[in-house]
Amino acid sequence: MLLTVADARAEAQRRLPKIFFDYIDGGAASEATMRANESDFARYRLEQRVLTGITAPALKTKFLGKTHAMPFMLGPVGFLGLYAGNGEIKAASAAAKAGIPFCLSSFSIASITRLAKQVAAPPMFQLYVLKDRGLALDMMGAARAAGVETLFVTVDCAITGIRERDVRNGFRALTRVTPGLALKLARRPGWCLDMLRHGKLRVEALEGRKEFGRGVLAQASALSARIDAGLAWKDLAWVRAQWPGKIVLKGIMHPEDANWAQQLGMDGVVVSNHGGRQLDGASSTISRLAEIAAAAPEIEVLVDGGFRRGADIVKALALGASGVMLGRATAYALAAGGEAGVGSIIANLAKEIEIAMALMGCPDIATLRAEGARFVTAL
Repeated sequence: MLLTVADARAEAQRRLPKIFFDYIDGGAASEATMRANESDFARYRLEQRVLTGITAPALKTKFLGKTHAMPFMLGPVGFLGLYAGNGEIKAASAAAKAGIPFCLSSFSIASITRLAKQVAAPPMFQLYVLKDRGLALDMMGAARAAGVETLFVTVDCAITGIRERDVRNGFRALTRVTPGLALKLARRPGWCLDMLRHGKLRVEALEGRKEFGRGVLAQASALSARIDAGLAWKDLAWVRAQWPGKIVLKGIMHPEDANWAQQLGMDGVVVSNHGGRQLDGASSTISRLAEIAAAAPEIEVLVDGGFRRGADIVKALALGASGVMLGRATAYALAAGGEAGVGSIIANLAKEIEIAMALMGCPDIATLRAEGARFVTAL
């Protein structure tokens, strides 16, 4: 059993080929923003209280129109199927068993159609707005047919940051498994056997589209090249017109942008700097959360970036978040232990939240969110 996200990261590093571990573990440029996402939680302190009689705080939380067992969810992470065979299905299954949402990335091996067939709980879906609006519509159509109600639109990746680990190991240029890469992959025989058991990897959402190539590496490269680099606010009106359910903009780091999202009729935003993988030198997400939540009081505000402990999640809820999204934590846990690994991390984070809230004298998530200043203070 994995006890902490740090444990999962260490095991994932041991099991994964370096090229794929670095892809999920690395950030942009000097990785300063990535590090700040984790370290800036230390700017906030939990208020300990005694003799409150609270022993089992309620963790049920309502966000995005539904009540969930815990105040966090598994956010979209590309290519979970590279970290464990059938990875997207395993992660979604772990989330469903825990009673929390799972969001599938556009850059996934398993399609939203297969996910909906194999996992009982309805998924959420993350969309990159593509230059080919027809393909974007096809993806939205598949999501609707799969029962998706909430669409996350990523808005901070139109221009890709320079991720130096990926540049050095050649990940960004890969379109096929070269002999040199094959030798490196062979150093992780357990991972290789796991991948071989699941056949040739491909992006199932691109089935039948020969122009994207034949394997997952070529398809990923081709799909990435089709993200609309000129994406602007006016384009979000088009997405809003096409999608009948909830829309959440992922990648908001400024109060004015959150307010714009609210004015355009979006249902929520995710305070996110893409895990520090885009603009190096940008603020951490936790340091901007409160002001962004205050700027858009009529919509949901979620947050991701650097969450490794239950106490981190408690701090985010007190500072204005409706819920927290896990990214790297999911990938590490999946690579380390498959579905059981993800389930262990979910359960351990929930236990940490429960214990922290009991020691703070906080009876439930609703109270934590409504009276955040009573439970969390800034240094």
